[in-house]
Amino acid sequence: MRILGIDTAAGACSVALWSDGAILDRSEEFERGHAERLLPMVQELMAAAGAGLPALDAVAVTVGPGAFTGLRIGLAAARGIALAVGVPCFGVTTLEAIAEAAGHWRREQAIPATLPLLVALDSKRRDYYGQVFAADASPLTPPQVADARRLAAAVLGDTVLVAGDGNAAIAAAIAAEGRQAIEVAGSRTPQAAAVVRLAAARWIGGERPSAAPAPLYLRAADTGPSTFVPAGGAAAEALETGSGPGTAITGPGQ
Repeated sequence: MRILGIDTAAGACSVALWSDGAILDRSEEFERGHAERLLPMVQELMAAAGAGLPALDAVAVTVGPGAFTGLRIGLAAARGIALAVGVPCFGVTTLEAIAEAAGHWRREQAIPATLPLLVALDSKRRDYYGQVFAADASPLTPPQVADARRLAAAVLGDTVLVAGDGNAAIAAAIAAEGRQAIEVAGSRTPQAAAVVRLAAARWIGGERPSAAPAPLYLRAADTGPSTFVPAGGAAAEALETGSGPGTAITGPGQ
C-alpha cells in the first residue's frame, strides 16, 4: 500500500510516501513558492521511490489551520492527484500532524505519558491556532484560535509540553502562571511524514474517505478581537461551498 502525503500549510513544503510502513520524504522550508516547488517535489519523490502516481492507493494532505494560500495549493494538488489516479484523499489537520510528530519525540525522551501537549501555530495576526492533545496524540480539546494567555489557560497541569512555531509565546504564558513548559524539539511545523503516518493508521482502521477534504477554517468572518472558535464539520463544509457566516477569507494569514 502506498500513500502520498502533502503539506504546504505553514512555513515549509513537504511531501512523503508511505509504502507498507516505510517512509520516504522531502521537505524544504520557505514562506512563499509552494506552487512552484510542490509538484516537482512530488515527481522527485516518486522517482526516488521507483514508482509512478498510478501506484498510489491514497493521498493525504493537511487541511489547516494555516496560511490561506499555502493551504489552497496543497489541497488543490492533493485533490487533483487523487482524482486523476482514482483514489481516496485523506484530510489531516496541521495540529494533528505536529502532535503525531511530537509523540515520537516524547517516546525518545521518555517523557511521562501523563503530561499533556499543547500545539500552537502562529496565525500571523497576534494570536495562535491551538489544540491540546494526550500522550497518544488523541485530542483533549477542539482546535481553537486565541491569544497565548488563553491557550495556556486551556491546558491543565503543572508541566506541559508545547509544540508548533508558537511554542515560545505559549511557553512564556505558561511560565507566567508559575507552571513549567517543555518545548518539543523539531516540531515547529507540520511535516508530510506525520501526515502519511496518520492517514495510514486510518486506512488500516478501515476508513475510506468518499469526499474530497475541505479546508479547516477557525477564524470568524469579522475582523474584531480573536475569540475561541471551535472547528466543526459544518464550518468546513460552508467554507468549501462558499456559503454561511464563517466563510469570509480576508487574507493570507487565515
